[in-house]
Amino acid sequence: MKAEFHPAASEEIVETAAFYDNEVPGLGDRFISEVERVVELLREQPQIGQQIEKEFRRIVLARFPYSLIYRIEPKKIWVVAVAHQCRRPGYWRERVSR
Repeated sequence: MKAEFHPAASEEIVETAAFYDNEVPGLGDRFISEVERVVELLREQPQIGQQIEKEFRRIVLARFPYSLIYRIEPKKIWVVAVAHQCRRPGYWRERVSR
């Protein structure tokens, strides 16, 4: 199964990695590696994340206070947000309103 990111989720990865790199050189790369590791895990076991809404799930990153918010679709995993665990809960819902 492939994974696809909402454009805003992709921006969140870039912005967060830049923030971490500014704090500690190389930490941004470790953040990106952790996102990639979790995405690979989701590709193999899409149901592993905790269900948080009817259609959406959350999986927490290791070593970083972020979660991937995603939906399992027939042929892909759609990541709608790379969300900080303590900031602006639910902000990503506006990305998926129908």
